[in-house]
Amino acid sequence: MSQLLPSAEELQAHALAEPSFAEWLAGRGPLEHTPTTQAAVFRLAHQLVQAGRQPDLASVYRLFQALDRLTCAGLWLVVHMTYARRVHLDGSELLAEDFKARPEGHTGGALNMVPAYAGYLALNALTGQTRAWTMGQGHCVAAIEALNVLTGNLHPEQAARYGRDAEGLNRLVDDFYSYAQAPDGLPGVPLGSHVTPHTAGGIAEGGYLGFAELQYAHQPLSGETLVAFLSDGAAEEQRGSDWMPRWWRAEDCGVALPVMIANGRRIEQRTELGTLAGLQGFVEHLRHCGFDPIRFDGRDPAAFVCTLYELEQRLAHRVDERMRGILDYPLPMPYAIAETIKGFGFHGAGENAAHNLPLPGNPHDDAESRRLFNASAAALWVAPQELEQALERFAALRAGRPLERDHPLAVRHPALPQIPELHFHEQACSPMSAIDRFFVELVAANPQLRPRVGNPDELASNRLGGVLKALKHRVSAPESDEEAIDGQIITALNEEAVVSACLANQGGLNLVASYEAFCVKMLGAVRQTLIFARQQAEVGRPAGWLGWPLVATSHTWENGKNQQSHQDTTFCEALLGEMSDAVRVLFPADHNSTLALLPQIYQSRGRLACLVVPKRERPGVFDAEQALQLARDGAIVVQERHGSEPLLLIANGSYQLAEMQRAAKRLEEVGYAYRLVYLQEPGCFRAPRDLLEQQVVADEALRARLFPARMGRRVLLTHMRPEVARGHLWPILPDASQSAALGYRNRGGTFDEAGMLFANRACWANVVSACARLMDVPRTALLTGEEAAALAGKGDPSILR
Repeated sequence: MSQLLPSAEELQAHALAEPSFAEWLAGRGPLEHTPTTQAAVFRLAHQLVQAGRQPDLASVYRLFQALDRLTCAGLWLVVHMTYARRVHLDGSELLAEDFKARPEGHTGGALNMVPAYAGYLALNALTGQTRAWTMGQGHCVAAIEALNVLTGNLHPEQAARYGRDAEGLNRLVDDFYSYAQAPDGLPGVPLGSHVTPHTAGGIAEGGYLGFAELQYAHQPLSGETLVAFLSDGAAEEQRGSDWMPRWWRAEDCGVALPVMIANGRRIEQRTELGTLAGLQGFVEHLRHCGFDPIRFDGRDPAAFVCTLYELEQRLAHRVDERMRGILDYPLPMPYAIAETIKGFGFHGAGENAAHNLPLPGNPHDDAESRRLFNASAAALWVAPQELEQALERFAALRAGRPLERDHPLAVRHPALPQIPELHFHEQACSPMSAIDRFFVELVAANPQLRPRVGNPDELASNRLGGVLKALKHRVSAPESDEEAIDGQIITALNEEAVVSACLANQGGLNLVASYEAFCVKMLGAVRQTLIFARQQAEVGRPAGWLGWPLVATSHTWENGKNQQSHQDTTFCEALLGEMSDAVRVLFPADHNSTLALLPQIYQSRGRLACLVVPKRERPGVFDAEQALQLARDGAIVVQERHGSEPLLLIANGSYQLAEMQRAAKRLEEVGYAYRLVYLQEPGCFRAPRDLLEQQVVADEALRARLFPARMGRRVLLTHMRPEVARGHLWPILPDASQSAALGYRNRGGTFDEAGMLFANRACWANVVSACARLMDVPRTALLTGEEAAALAGKGDPSILR
């Protein structure tokens, strides 16, 4: 808190002069107001009146009174959501039959979030500004849902089902962890165990702890303010969050206000921050990282209001000092630490059990637990008429601003970008050059869209030299022409941190490029975004952010020089397992096929793309027309030799296409018919798993044209593990006895490309051998004796190069 606070004597005198202040001082239920918080409220009230944001002091204090009542009602409702099937609005005790047979809920964390979110709502009301919010600990959603229902801040489907009357609240508590399921298999109620798109204002599930810490500073655009509620367990362990002052710039970032809920408990143990020494050590650590930490009473919603306001004022002051040349970046970034105990306000607070079910037993069948529930709930109960009066005060201050449901980050929908001219050519080159030139020109053509590049590796090594020259590494003290204070490239040897910078930049243009093997570390963060976007589409409010590519380059087949740690196809395989309407998994083979994909990727909404792209020089295979057709259809016939019973060769991956072309040449030399198809987007040819995915897969006519049933004998050579590819592609590999799948077999080492292909039984000769097996002819009918010996491990592998 600021040092300019009134003394105890001044507060006492003020209470005598302002009855509304004196009434608020009395607190409510478990809520008590410390002298520090009293002084902060006094100061804030005067600031708001002096700034013309409130008509008089009494209006401010009445809102703080209402805040206490709202907070108690929220705590009361949260514990009912965990344990009860119904509520008693008259405050009477619940009976055994009023409780759930199977209670469930992350109760302690949710209780801690009630004063936090209530304080956020109150600050918006007092200042007339709807700030955005995000919450890393999504399992605390009961706090958000409870307060949203009480304040009427709901999406239509929740507003139709939940309300402040007994019927509406009974539905709410009964729906929570009801496991209800609709006939189509989707959730049967608009309520989840974590944040969902039904949660008014929710923008992330928050199921992966630590990612909000990595994203919050990158989320708000200039002119916006975001309150980020963070977990102490995640904050002390997610080291990438320590770097936020490195990345924040007033020129292109909105105000970001991190608030860590320091309740001192993980699931089963105390956090380091749960000790006095640990908390003080964390404060010092924050200071060393460039933060300006503030500790405050996390049990009091009024303290949240005052602290959030103080964070804003401090940051504005730092920006002003930066503008006047007093400070340089990184600025001291305000960071609030809400000190509390887990489950404050209910029985069992501060104990391990508070994480989930704080009572010693189930009140449904345990009398002592029932007594404890009723006693704790009674201290939180607010009479309906009193609560309505409190809510009316909040409602009176809502006029003229959006509901928190519609905060800026929740309604992201930037205009589609202008696409630059596409420069197709058929020369041999690194396909990454297509991405390099396109993204630089895309950014230049769309200055209204903030660019972010996530870089955990070497942009120059990954053939993105143009991006590096144009956008530069973001640093505080530039050491070369490739670095700048206002650089747009977020560089760190932490894949989670750099991908989160782009996942958070939902109002701009993004690009992530990494060695394929190390993209795996990005999976959790990426999947959380995909899940939420998919669910938004399912509820009829699709995500509006612009699509962008996660580029997996320096990939498995060309990274033999770096040993097997650098040879891993997991990333594209895992994303192929996600829904194809949420993420495309693409394997362009050359410059033109890479370039043709980029406009449709960047003009999509709520859909990412995984691009597996070689960085080394590759021959031009497709002309501009073919590349555009390939981008549209997902596969294309490359070449064929007509004849009876042709073999169907399917290549997936640039190096795989080259091997297949060599295998096709051998088939042609010995007189066998074949068709070679390049499969750029495997997800197009899977069996759709639901109606949304059905809209993006290839239709039967295209599938039949490319993969006609008459071509029963089929060989797939894939960039991926063949078992994974075969599983996804069973519609085009329908008969296992008549098909073969070759690819990465977890073999590697210090090899060149040809060595990698041979080690994994995935070179051209392995394809030819598979063809011989399917045609039931000897291998030597298609291969020389030396070649066959090499395949059998009895000859010289170099003969196959």
